[in-house]
Amino acid sequence: MDASVTSRSTDALGRRSGPRRRYSIAEKRGIVEETQVRGASVPEVAQRHGINTNLVFGWRRLHKQGLLKADATTQITPRLLPVKLTTPTVVPGNYPAAKHSRRRRRKQDGAMIEIEFTGGVRLVVRGGVDAVILTRIITALSGQ
Repeated sequence: MDASVTSRSTDALGRRSGPRRRYSIAEKRGIVEETQVRGASVPEVAQRHGINTNLVFGWRRLHKQGLLKADATTQITPRLLPVKLTTPTVVPGNYPAAKHSRRRRRKQDGAMIEIEFTGGVRLVVRGGVDAVILTRIITALSGQ
């Protein structure tokens, strides 16, 4: 009888808990390539590696899309593009603030715009804002 016991923490339903296992792109690619051998079964390969079959199917999809390449992680980083501010066209008149329902306002609360002007002036707008008011603020801050 084997006396070695591995400590594995589980929740009340018997599911494994604790930190998730992280797989490198090379490991994922290797497992996916094992499933592409003629006669290989995805569930058998997954079981051999001790991982869920659905995870392997997900990796196969990524591999098919070309996202399991060594340089794929560098392509995911978003880049910020420079923005040039031009003189806005504002038609003089009385503009009532936009009326939004509670439902629409809740959706816009998570929205955010951040503009940094030359000279270190920064404008941060959160949630829904009337376009005319925002145009006037940008005009004032840009010194036009």
